[in-house]
Amino acid sequence: MANLQIQKVASSMEEEILQQPKILELILKNYVAPDGYIILNAPTKIDKIVLVASGSSYHCARFSAEVFGVVAEIEARAIYSSEFLLKKIVPHDKNVLYIFITQSGETTDTLSALNKAKQLGMKTMCITNKENSTAWQTSDYKINCQAGEEKSIASTKALTAQMLCLYLLALKYAKRKNLDISERLNQLKNLPAIIEDTLELADKIKPFARFLSKYKNIIIAADGISYALAKEACLKIKETSYINVMSHILGEFMHGHLAVLNDKKTVLIYVSSEELSYSTIKNLEKIKRDYNPPICVIGTSSDRINSTFNIDLEVEDDILKMFSNVVISQILALKIAEKLNRNVDKPKGLKKIVTEV
Repeated sequence: MANLQIQKVASSMEEEILQQPKILELILKNYVAPDGYIILNAPTKIDKIVLVASGSSYHCARFSAEVFGVVAEIEARAIYSSEFLLKKIVPHDKNVLYIFITQSGETTDTLSALNKAKQLGMKTMCITNKENSTAWQTSDYKINCQAGEEKSIASTKALTAQMLCLYLLALKYAKRKNLDISERLNQLKNLPAIIEDTLELADKIKPFARFLSKYKNIIIAADGISYALAKEACLKIKETSYINVMSHILGEFMHGHLAVLNDKKTVLIYVSSEELSYSTIKNLEKIKRDYNPPICVIGTSSDRINSTFNIDLEVEDDILKMFSNVVISQILALKIAEKLNRNVDKPKGLKKIVTEV
């Protein structure tokens, strides 16, 4: 079993990280038939998707918006629940599906956003961990992400469960458009084993976490679909270790933001699920040449990047690689917090369900 289990589990966060292979396996068993048919109730005719969420669920939404475009060729966008509430004009064509993602089904701003969409007469769906929650009862369509009770404030198992449910929904819509999803479905069978293998990286992640625990400022950058992962890694470290962590799209980081690297107590982490592009390598080389910060990489790296640490698991499927990178960031946040003697399950001032805004 994974290296995290060699010693006694010390926290709910650690226990929930370890539960992920079984949960993902359960989702595949319950929602994918032996013939590949995806058993999810969803509206048939959809031209556009709007995903609304907060916190880690928003990062799932951002990841999923990219996945709907890549896999199902459906235009999709992600928006924070609180931002959605402030908008005077939102997409409200009849073939728009609004998907609300909330672990508890009771998050106040997400529920308010859901009610706003209902008032506009929009098709609504919720992805939640709790049947019979308010979000579940209010939505037209619903998917139970099957993660079970999540005790730690830092969401781990619920996040990857949400990601998988929405990936399956994208595959379902792709199939309806007669797009070939056979290879993706075949690769998907490997996901629980991929996460098991990712958990085995814990011993390699521990010295990386020890290194990062000495820094006051951490920049986490990414390009494309991996930016959702950078934002999630940023949140995980912030809420468990109270370190100042910022996330950026790497190309945008080059427009002035990189001045923070003049502070020598800053480290840059790059997150990638695919082979690094020419522009990414050139940007990282420029950062190294001009500022010389420690550069670390979660995921795919390059021989041209002299990284201080590179934590990676080789995964053939580009989307499944994202799941591995998410779990790497979860373990990293856990180990940094343990090094700093933080209470990872109950960070000061935070609550599991945000019921006041």
